[in-house]
Amino acid sequence: MKKNIENIAMVAWVTSLIATLGSLYFSEVKLFEPCTLCWYQRILMYPLVIILGIGVIRKDSSAAMYSAVLSFIGFCLAGYHYAIQKISFFAETAPSCGRVPCTGQYINWFGFVTIPFLALTAFLIIFICSFVILRKAKGE
Repeated sequence: MKKNIENIAMVAWVTSLIATLGSLYFSEVKLFEPCTLCWYQRILMYPLVIILGIGVIRKDSSAAMYSAVLSFIGFCLAGYHYAIQKISFFAETAPSCGRVPCTGQYINWFGFVTIPFLALTAFLIIFICSFVILRKAKGE
């Protein structure tokens, strides 16, 4: 991998690591119980730390294919989760999520930053980085 691709891969890995540590902070330190959709987002985010970490260490741009797929699915899921929190139409039709309602907002910074918004942002950054890596690696 060229240095530019390595730097982009490092950004994706650091983003996944921060998102993972952030989710663990909210659940283990702040004791916020994750809803069902949050668990699904974790299922998609946590492996990205390992996949992208291995890709960075081995300087292997093919890891970006796996991270692109996982982050795209995670982005769609986090987008839906954020929509049921912030758009009344979606909130009214949201299915029951389990013990913790998926429409609940443990945090609401600046009136729009919720936990699903943070996940949405992380998945978007990882997807963009993965897409750029794949395009640059294809051009080499």
